[in-house]
Formats: sequence, structure tokens, C-alpha cells
Amino acid sequence: MSDALDATPYDALLLLSFGGPEGPDDVVPFLENVTRGRGIPKERLKEVGQHYFLFGGVSPINDQNRALLDALRKDFAEHGLDLPIYWGNRNWAPYLTDTLREMVADGRRRILVLATSAYASYSGCRQYRENLADSLAELAAEGLEPPKIDKLRHYFNHPGFLDPMIDGVLQSLSELPEDVRAGAHIAFTTHSIPTASADTSGPVETHGEGGAYVEEHLDVAQLIADAVRERTGIDHPWRLVYQSRSGAPHIPWLEPDICDHLEALHGAGVPAVVMAPIGFVSDHMEVLYDLDTEAMAKAGELGLPVRRSATVGDDPRFAAAIRELVLERAAVESGREVTPCALGALGASHNLCPVGCCPARAPRPAAAGADSPYA
Repeated sequence: MSDALDATPYDALLLLSFGGPEGPDDVVPFLENVTRGRGIPKERLKEVGQHYFLFGGVSPINDQNRALLDALRKDFAEHGLDLPIYWGNRNWAPYLTDTLREMVADGRRRILVLATSAYASYSGCRQYRENLADSLAELAAEGLEPPKIDKLRHYFNHPGFLDPMIDGVLQSLSELPEDVRAGAHIAFTTHSIPTASADTSGPVETHGEGGAYVEEHLDVAQLIADAVRERTGIDHPWRLVYQSRSGAPHIPWLEPDICDHLEALHGAGVPAVVMAPIGFVSDHMEVLYDLDTEAMAKAGELGLPVRRSATVGDDPRFAAAIRELVLERAAVESGREVTPCALGALGASHNLCPVGCCPARAPRPAAAGADSPYA
């Protein structure tokens, strides 16, 4: 784009993330925020919080978001993009409503949102949009004029998201013992969600078995596997598997679980595995515990050589991708011609979530979509 440094009509970018505890005393209050309205007893939350207590009660996600903020600000400054960046969380400080209140006080009227979730799903997109609507309603109740908010499109197939993961898989393969490297399988992992939620993920026309959630992950896995083959000359077998299941055991969730998959591969005589957490932007608690702790322990029991590849985190290529996505959306909103950047079979995702996209079990207002009450 010749005018690529013009972010008009936007006057700010908001990094919107999940949030996490930053000390032992934060763990139960944080989990109360996450599970609000579900009636889960505090004693049960203490049990769930053991994952956090193993790491001093600290989730790495907030520090990882600070690192991403630094990378984004550095990239924007180096490329002359004058767009302030704010940060708000859904479940812990800095809270989303507080950040939006600050942005309004600073005079921000047209805000673009970057969610730390690359794929379509209720929990990875619409729930963020519902939280935005809740916060905007709270600002309106305080007598403040809510800003107009748009959300960046899903970036799962942007090269700036894919390339760091490709390099991570290649690095992990190189770290395996040489005698098992060529026969290694790749286990692409993402967060398991209820199959009913997966089936209704994405726009209505994508609903069906696994919906857009599974389709998008499969597209990413294929892109990475193809790139690995091109660079190494070896066609490593792969499968999309799942981790971090929660909820009632009688409700069907996406399978197979990563630990079950490792057992199956070992039983089939596979000599080594690379776990590639493509469903996660950074190495937060679900990567740190479910893969680096639990899955690695399972691999140790099996005597199976396993490496875990890196997530994107604050890689400069990801920061550059966000800049490109900001400018792409600004061009669209300004009526300028733009060619969206996307790899794979699915093409660029929608800019505006349509009606019926990733529906909730109980309908709630959601901002930054075709059904937003905040035009």
C-alpha cells in the first residue's frame, strides 16, 4: 500500500487478552472471574488453581502480553505508524472496562481491537465481543459516550503468524536425536472445545462437523507441514490433536487428547514427536502446564523423545503482521483498495462477524459485529 502508514479512521489499537493471576493471592479471585455465573464452589476453584500454584501462582500470560505490546510499539514506531496501543484483559487487571474508560478519557473515538486468539470460535471470538459489549454498556451507564469498536479479522493464516511457527517446528525437529528425527511425527495442538461449540463456529455457512474452528486449524497444520517438507525434504506425518479440556465429562469435546495421542503413537512404533501448539499465541499456562508439564511427563513415562515447538509470542514478524492487518482494515474502512494477505485454502477471514457467527448458548449482545448494538 502506498499510503500504508495511514491508520485513518482509527485513533487507537486495543490489545484484548484473557488475563491471568500474578501471584498466589490472585489465583482464586481470577478463577472466580473466569467462571462467574457458573456457581462453582471456592474449594473446587482452589483445586483447579493447582496448575497455577505449581508456578508460584503466576500465569506467564500478562508478561507475554507486555512483551507483545513492546514489540508492537517498536514496530509501529520504526515504520512511522502513529497509533497508540492500549491493553485490557477480560478476567484480570488491567481490566477491559477500565482500559476503555481510559481510552475514552484520552479522546479515543474509533478503536481497533486485536484479540489474542487467531481462530473462529465462541470462546476465541464472540465471547471477546460479548465482553466488549458489556464494557461499552457499563461506560454508557456511567454517562460516557461509547467509542466505535471494530475487531481485526482472524489472522491464523497470515504469514507473519505462520512463519514463526514453521521455524519453531524446524528447530524442534533439529533438537531431536538424529537417529529418530526423520521418522518423527508432528502433533499440532490446540485447545479442545465442546463439539457442539466447534460445529457452530464461524459464519453459518461453515457450520457442520468441526465448523470453522477445526477447518482453520487443519489449514494451518497443512501449511506448516508443507513448509517443513519443502525445507527438509521429509514428509513428516501429522495430526491435529487437542489439549486443556475442562467441563463436565458427559459433554463431548474435541479429541484426541495430546496425552492419548502420544500413547497411540508410541504403541504404533513412532520413534519421536514434535508438539506444535498452533492454537495458542503465546506460551501461557495451558502450554506451560498441559504440554511442558503433563504431556512431557507422559512422554517420559513412555520413553518417547518429544520436543515442543515455540508459539509466536512477541516475534517481530507477528508484530509486523498486526501492523499490516491494522493498515488493511483501515484501508477497507476508508474505501481504499486493498488485497488481504492470507495463505492456504481458506483465504482471508471476514472483517465483520456476521449474524449467527459462533453463537452463544444464551444470546447476549456482542460488539464489533453485524449484530452489534453499538453502530
